[in-house]
Amino acid sequence: MTVPTLAKHTGSGEPDLATSDGTTRVDERVRLRRLGPGDGIPGGILLGPALLLAFWAIGSATGFIDERTLSAPWTVVETARDLWADGRLQDGLVTSATRVALGLGLGIAVGLVLALVAGLSRTGEAVIDGPVQVKRSIPSLALIPLLILWFGIGEEMKVYTIALGVLVPIYIHTHNGLRTIDSRYAELAETIGVGRVAFVRQVVIPGAMPGFLLGLRFAVTSALLALVVVEQINATSGIGYMITLASSYGQTDVIIVGLVVYAILGLVADGVVRLIGRKVLTWRRTLES
Repeated sequence: MTVPTLAKHTGSGEPDLATSDGTTRVDERVRLRRLGPGDGIPGGILLGPALLLAFWAIGSATGFIDERTLSAPWTVVETARDLWADGRLQDGLVTSATRVALGLGLGIAVGLVLALVAGLSRTGEAVIDGPVQVKRSIPSLALIPLLILWFGIGEEMKVYTIALGVLVPIYIHTHNGLRTIDSRYAELAETIGVGRVAFVRQVVIPGAMPGFLLGLRFAVTSALLALVVVEQINATSGIGYMITLASSYGQTDVIIVGLVVYAILGLVADGVVRLIGRKVLTWRRTLES
């Protein structure tokens, strides 16, 4: 237990109480303000989904929620088990994961190249930034009819649609990260004679990394959104195809299973990006625990 002691006045008219470990009321107030939603409650992020699941279960058990409108949770679990036993769930998951991985990889590569060219060259920025901003104002999903005309309804169209959704957030946030690098680092590098390649490796990449990782989180969300749409356009495999087929037969349990798989993909991908960020940016002080 910490023992309060009298600390110096803070200018508010009353002295702050300091604990034996050196913290004060001001420190505690600052710490509480830093807490994000749910940070003060163990497992707070799970509270909302748990309440929603409880309402769903109770509503299904009491008949408040019609089975024809929304299958009961236990029915969904049983359906997921059957789909897994049949191999359909694994096949759809592998197909969807492959599509999103290819689109994500292509979009990241193109977005990074464009951001580096625009961020390191005034001429490059003049040429590249305008078209990217135009693309930013046009939803990628609005380009699907044009992509179908160019690439047909096969895998190419699906991968390119996902890549277009990924490209913009990667470019925007990486480019912003490059532009916010302190100019004193460039002056110092020029003074001590650091070469172009070494400057990019030692100054540009570390400086742009926070922006890139932020853009990557938005890119993952955009990729999954595009995946959901393209898998329901003349697809013959994937989680979206499974959902579309189930919709034709009114199988709400299968639809819920597909939506849960999409949610898991999103959570896993976002978790991986956040983990990478913690590992890569260990040098950077943040407010996150």
